[in-house]
Amino acid sequence: MVQSRAATVDDWFAEVDPKREPVLRAVRALARKHFGAQAERMNYGMPAYTEGPAFAFNSQKQYISLYVSPTVNALHAEALKGVDAGKSCLRFRRPEQIDLDLVDRLLADTVRLGVTSC
Repeated sequence: MVQSRAATVDDWFAEVDPKREPVLRAVRALARKHFGAQAERMNYGMPAYTEGPAFAFNSQKQYISLYVSPTVNALHAEALKGVDAGKSCLRFRRPEQIDLDLVDRLLADTVRLGVTSC
């Protein structure tokens, strides 16, 4: 799945590779914890949170991507060493590579800093 045509995040999950689904559901739970369920929407064919969006994630063909502000990524540069990263995209080839405690901290800082786009 690169860009889904799903209308809702629940519909998007119906298209996700079952091997990736548990970690993606955990990422979703963290996003809802920090941004609230009302902030959830589909944006550019992927789950996104708040206008902007402030955070998004996707299941690409070769990897799982998390979209986090470059400002927030910079705060966690040491913890992100070794992660395949672009300006605002973190890419993980295997679900087990995603450190959910780190994702929780990234999202907490996104909210704390009032970041509005990734």
